[in-house]
Amino acid sequence: ESPEATGNRIRNGVRTKAKNIPPYPGPNKMRDCYCTVNLDQEEVFRTKIVEKSLCPFYGEDFYCEIPRSFRHLSFYVFDREVFRRGSSIGKVAVKKEDLQKYHGKDTWFQLQPVSADSEVQGKVHLELRLSEVITDSGVINHKLATRVLECQGLPIVNGQCDPYAAVSLLGPSRSEAKKTKVKRKTNNPQFDEVFYFEVTRPLSYTKRQFDVEEEDVDKLALRVDLWNASNLKFGDEFLGGVRVPLRVLGQAGVHDAWYFLQPRENGGKSVKVEELGSLRLNIVYTEDHVFPSEHYTPLRDLLLHSANVEVSVILICTPFASFYRDPNTIFRGNSLTSKCIDETMKLAGMHYLQVTLKPIIDEICAEHKSCEIDPVKLKESENLETNRENLRHYVDRIFNVITTSGVRCPTVMCDIFFSLRESAATRFQVDQDVRYTAVSSFIFLRFFAPAILSPNLFHLRPHHPLNPQHLLHSDPATSRTLTLISKTIQTLGSLAKSKSANFKESYMAAFYDYFNEQKYADAVKNFLDLISTSGKWDQKSIETPIMLKEGFMIKRAQGRNRFGLKNFKKRWFRLTNHEFTYHRTKGEGALCSIPIENILAVERLEEESFKMKNMFQVIQPERALYIQANNCVEARDWIDILTKVSQCNRKRLSTYHPSAYLNGHWLCCKLSADAAPGCTPCTGGLPANIQLDVDGDRETERIYSLFSTYMTKLIKMQEACGSKSVYDGPEQEEYSSFVIDDPQETYKTLKQIVSAVQTLEQQHTKYKRDKFKKTKIGSQEHPIGDKSFQCYIRQQSESSTYSI
Repeated sequence: ESPEATGNRIRNGVRTKAKNIPPYPGPNKMRDCYCTVNLDQEEVFRTKIVEKSLCPFYGEDFYCEIPRSFRHLSFYVFDREVFRRGSSIGKVAVKKEDLQKYHGKDTWFQLQPVSADSEVQGKVHLELRLSEVITDSGVINHKLATRVLECQGLPIVNGQCDPYAAVSLLGPSRSEAKKTKVKRKTNNPQFDEVFYFEVTRPLSYTKRQFDVEEEDVDKLALRVDLWNASNLKFGDEFLGGVRVPLRVLGQAGVHDAWYFLQPRENGGKSVKVEELGSLRLNIVYTEDHVFPSEHYTPLRDLLLHSANVEVSVILICTPFASFYRDPNTIFRGNSLTSKCIDETMKLAGMHYLQVTLKPIIDEICAEHKSCEIDPVKLKESENLETNRENLRHYVDRIFNVITTSGVRCPTVMCDIFFSLRESAATRFQVDQDVRYTAVSSFIFLRFFAPAILSPNLFHLRPHHPLNPQHLLHSDPATSRTLTLISKTIQTLGSLAKSKSANFKESYMAAFYDYFNEQKYADAVKNFLDLISTSGKWDQKSIETPIMLKEGFMIKRAQGRNRFGLKNFKKRWFRLTNHEFTYHRTKGEGALCSIPIENILAVERLEEESFKMKNMFQVIQPERALYIQANNCVEARDWIDILTKVSQCNRKRLSTYHPSAYLNGHWLCCKLSADAAPGCTPCTGGLPANIQLDVDGDRETERIYSLFSTYMTKLIKMQEACGSKSVYDGPEQEEYSSFVIDDPQETYKTLKQIVSAVQTLEQQHTKYKRDKFKKTKIGSQEHPIGDKSFQCYIRQQSESSTYSI
């Protein structure tokens, strides 16, 4: 990133339900529906199919880092019809700038009709020039030169995009359309073609003798439509268009700008919106505005000042923990402290979760055993006692794998738990169990229980079921089983005095009686003692391969045979912590195996190499494997996880070729030797001595955002420390129950924090004001046509909230 720029790094999560879907025109009227999540027109997630329902409930969580810019987050409802093909029922499209309105809220949206004329995306670059021409008769005419330079981000229709542009001048007696050449297999076509149109001046500008109808230039408009050249009999597909009034030429007679492509006017079907039903969405959208690293140096140095980083963060955060007054609710609320530790556990504990929970979670999802124990929800074919036994078996197994996993708990987490235990024991000396509850509130309540409840959010299950061969956990019965297990494990780990009272439901209280034995409490205490000791040990190396990610992708033959065809084929890819393999289909033996230590780099592959989107390359000592993922999110996920498992390899490359080696040379640098060193610095990987894949600037920005949110409390706490130092006692009632062991040092620390946070606030405010002033509508970054964009920029420039 350039020093003056911030980066937008976005996280998104959704959950869906539909109602009042129009009935199928057949006799049974029911539909088999599924829902997709799209970035503009690119599908990145698909729910399961809910059969025979007009009010399908999906209840699926989809979480992703959004790897590219987008205008709309769209949701489509499809009906699986005959031959298993889907037909669209309706859609919901939420503009990027409107996402914050719905953040974290359950919202019902009316489904809108879907038509080919409205499914547009991308932008076009146009240059218009008006010049005077004097005819032999002395009449002054104008010649309009229209240059269609290029387009970016056009939609891909039925797996292909062969675009061309049609250019026409809109006015009286005009119907001519001029076309560019078709550009094959690209959604970023470079046209650079010029078209000329004769335009006469109105009466007030010319002599009185005319042979053609007079035209007023200011009343004319230019229309540019993008089309996909189709070989089908149905004709070419509309990709989007733009209408440019010639009055934009002004006195200079020149106009050069980018435009967002728009839907075709009056192109939609005449369908009453209320007839399509509605979709309930819960969208969680976070946008981090991250400065270059040097902006965070003062705050980061302050956080890292202590030799024990984790403890220093906790000690800085502790003054905001008002829940410290009650040992029964310690660390159960959402505070600055808990959020910091939550993030640390997610970063450091991902592999720990994989080793501990993934095998049993996979088994539960594969077996589909009924575990419903609520008599009201029990189906006629189910037996309550059998279901209880199934659930008890699963709870026992998960409880055992957790409580025997202490030796594998990451050292960073153990250090944090040791600090929590010691601080809590010192603060609440009367309560002997507080040293356990402080730790269990995190490891059970905020780590294991959520991972069991939503394994896809913790990468324990795949969450991109774009291929029917994916095995999903998210059918309602399995989701219910995981919910019941999560509740029980959470309570088992809490060591509460009255366990049954924890459950609102009588059937859960009755089920918990199975576990009301001292051996369970003893196992929890032994586990908590082990993970909160101050002694450090090396993590045991795990010899059993752990499956990290799998799924279908397209790969190009690596050219092992000198004269073999290097074609593209669909293969099942599988990544473990030992090797990266691909297979003809799931379950078959590996056609190729790449040991992790042989991966020298994992990088994106430029689209122009094969005219294919979402490609990346896995670089090995003698060759590169070129792979195409299903969509941009999948590509990002595979690149991230492959980079992560190979980042400590000793022979990692520092440079690579961003394009392919084709026709005897590298497309990027034109060198002819296939072994030529890379021409571009590698982007992936971290120094070998860093074991966590952490974006330090982004995490520091988040800590800053939390401090900024709590600024009032920071200042009050600083005042309390000053009062304590001078008058021997804080006068603020809010802090009267606090024990401030070293008010002078705490005052100094808080003063430094306040200063660092205020400096960052000023930098954010200045950046946004400058960005608003420098924003040029019509540039490649800010095309004309997005009516709400300027409003969005103004809102951002005036906002004091930097993490939405």
